[in-house]
Amino acid sequence: MGRVEKYILDNLAERGALHMVLIDPARMNGKEAREVAKAAESAGTAAIMVGGSIGVSEAMVDDVVTEIKNVCGLPVILFPGTPTNLSRYADAVWFLSVLNSTNPYFIVIGQAQGAPIVKRYGLEPLSLAYLVLGVGGTVGFVSQARLIPYDRPEIAAAFALAAEYMGFRFLYLEGGSGGEPIPPHIIQVVDNNVSLPIIVGGGIRTPNLAGIAVRAGADIVITGTIVEEGGDILSKLTQMVRAINEEGRRKLKP
Repeated sequence: MGRVEKYILDNLAERGALHMVLIDPARMNGKEAREVAKAAESAGTAAIMVGGSIGVSEAMVDDVVTEIKNVCGLPVILFPGTPTNLSRYADAVWFLSVLNSTNPYFIVIGQAQGAPIVKRYGLEPLSLAYLVLGVGGTVGFVSQARLIPYDRPEIAAAFALAAEYMGFRFLYLEGGSGGEPIPPHIIQVVDNNVSLPIIVGGGIRTPNLAGIAVRAGADIVITGTIVEEGGDILSKLTQMVRAINEEGRRKLKP
């Protein structure tokens, strides 16, 4: 187990649930990212994720990651859409496979292209099974996913169980950026069937929605759109983290 994975699991054991903020280099430059990272660290966010589905180059990722590392002590975890989204300056990478993609490129071929770069850069790979549900948003379109409908939780559970049996270390349920969040009944059914830490992202814009996700079984909640919208980012993230922590403490109670 690597340092970042241990950090995540230790924090989950202590706090019950975690928040991570996602910064898309296609929507935010390095200067903007550093301000978000400072606010996120002050708010109690567990880690900073960097990546996007489209229009992101390695130079853009490098710029964002280095600016974040200059002002923030949190782990920076890459969330790559392609092998060109890798940066030697990050701490780890979600080494993900879109299990319900219809294109082998997004299941294993792109990963084979990126693996030597991950090794060369010394990035810690965090093995992640990635499932796209609902309308899927940009990531669903780009990854050519066969989207899992919200009214078929048993399909999500079957994919999740297959991911666990295949040896993945984390599971990500993605509703698509800016879309409808993953319904609690989907999260609950998946949580009842697997022991993997469940990450939930897409459409979670309010503390209430974040709390609902954790109550249903999410271990890590990802938010990105709320920081892209600007405003009082520190206040928004503080409220988000507070809601997640409150539900996380309830999960820890015997």
